[in-house]
Amino acid sequence: MNKHFAFRIGAVIAPIFLLVSSLPAVGLRFDKTEYAARRAKLLEKIPDGVAVIWGAQTPGNYYPTAQANDFNYLTGVELPNAALLLDGASKTATLFLTATEDQARQEGVSAEMAKNARPFTGLDRVAPFEGFSSMLASLAGRSKILYTPFKPEELYREVSTEKFSIFQRGVTLNPWDGRLTRELQFVKILKERYPSLEVRDLSPLVWELRTIKSPAEIALLRKAGQVGVKAHIQLLKACRAGMFEYELSAVVDYIFEKEGAQESAYGVIITSGENHPYLHYNKHDRLLQEGDFLVVDAGPDLDFYDIDITTSFPANGRFTPRQKEIYEAALAVHENCMKVYRPGLTEEQCRQEVDDLLIRQGFDLKKDYFQRMRGGFGHYVGMAVHDVGGSPRVLKPGMVIANEPLVVLAGENLGVRVEDTILITETGCENLTAGIPRTVKDIEAVMSKDGIPQTLKKNGLY
Repeated sequence: MNKHFAFRIGAVIAPIFLLVSSLPAVGLRFDKTEYAARRAKLLEKIPDGVAVIWGAQTPGNYYPTAQANDFNYLTGVELPNAALLLDGASKTATLFLTATEDQARQEGVSAEMAKNARPFTGLDRVAPFEGFSSMLASLAGRSKILYTPFKPEELYREVSTEKFSIFQRGVTLNPWDGRLTRELQFVKILKERYPSLEVRDLSPLVWELRTIKSPAEIALLRKAGQVGVKAHIQLLKACRAGMFEYELSAVVDYIFEKEGAQESAYGVIITSGENHPYLHYNKHDRLLQEGDFLVVDAGPDLDFYDIDITTSFPANGRFTPRQKEIYEAALAVHENCMKVYRPGLTEEQCRQEVDDLLIRQGFDLKKDYFQRMRGGFGHYVGMAVHDVGGSPRVLKPGMVIANEPLVVLAGENLGVRVEDTILITETGCENLTAGIPRTVKDIEAVMSKDGIPQTLKKNGLY
C-alpha cells in the first residue's frame, strides 16, 4: 500500500477524530445582498458599456467543480458553464445558466439554485444560456464599449497572473502551439464579430474591488485562519526526526478537511536540508534527520477564501543555538512589522520603522541575514493565496496581506520563514492567524507533546 495513502487512512480512522459532520449541499457562501453590493460597485465603474464574465466550465477530470474566483465574487453561483452579463447603462445583471436541478445536486450545490435562481441569488434576471448570444448582440448594438476579463480565471490553487505567465511561456509563445487563453480567445472573437466595439479589460476593475475585504469576507477569513492555526499546532506536535515529510503533509491536509476546508489553498510546502533554497518545494520526499530544520508553508481553502501561514522549527523539537539565533531574528522582524502596520503606511516607511525598532531592541542589522529579511509587507491574500493586485504600495483598511520575513542560508542547510495572514484595520492591524506558538519556548513545549501519528501508534493503528 502506498505510504501516503496508508497514513491518510490511519488518520481518518483515528478514534479521537471519528465525529466529523457531513457538509450540506452548498448554496451561496454569503447573503445575496453581499453579491448585489459588489455588482453595484462594478456597474458604477462601467457606465459607458456592458461587461461579460464567464463562469468556470465543467472540469474534464475527477477534481471537484470549482467556480472561477471573479465570477464567484460577483454572483456566489457555483454552477458550471454559466455567464454573467452586466449592463452599465441600466445597472442590471443577467445570469445565463445551463445547469438543471439534477446537475446542480450532482455538483454538490443546492438544487434550489438552479430551480429558482433569480430569488435565490438576488440577480436581476436569470435566463437559459440559449439566450446569451441574442442579448449580447442586442447590447453590443447600442453600446460602444464592452468589458471582459483579459486575465485567466482562477480555480483551486490558482493565481491569475501566475497562470497567465505560465500559459504564455508554454502555449501562446510556443512556436508549435500558439493558442490563446480562453479569455483572450473571447476577446479575439468579440473584435471579429463586433468590429465597431471597443473591448476593454475588466480584470483591473474587479481586482480593485477584491483588494478591500468586506466585513463578511473578513469574518470568513478569521474562521479560515483558525483552521490553519489548528493544523499548524497539530503539525508541531506530530513532527519527529525519523519521519518522512509526507507524513507531516498528511497531518496538515487531514486537519484542514476535518475542519471543513475544501482542501489546502496550495500544495503543502515543506523545505528542509538541501531543499531550503527552493521556497515552494512540495515533493515531501526527505526523511527527517536529527539537526534538520523545517519550513512548512500551508494554509486552508475554506469556502473559496485562502489563508497563508508558515511555521519554522527543528525536526527534533529542540533549537540549536544557531537555529535559535536566526529564528528569533526573523520573529523580531515579524513582530515589529505588526507594531507598525497601519493605514497610509508605505513599504519603505515600514522597513525604516522596523529597522529603528530592531536597533532599539539591540539587534545588529549588519549581520548578513538581516539584510535579507527586512521589514515590509507581502502579497495580498483572499480568494487566491497570492491574491489579485500583487502587493500594496500603501496600506488601506480592509486589505489582507502576508507578513512573511524569511531568510535562506543554503550553506548551512537552514531556512526560516515566519508568516501570518494580516488584516489592516482602521487603526492598525489584526493577525487573522493568531494562536500559533511562535516563541522558541512555546514551540519546544508544543513539540514535546504527542501528535496524531504518536496517538495512532499507541492505539496500534500506525
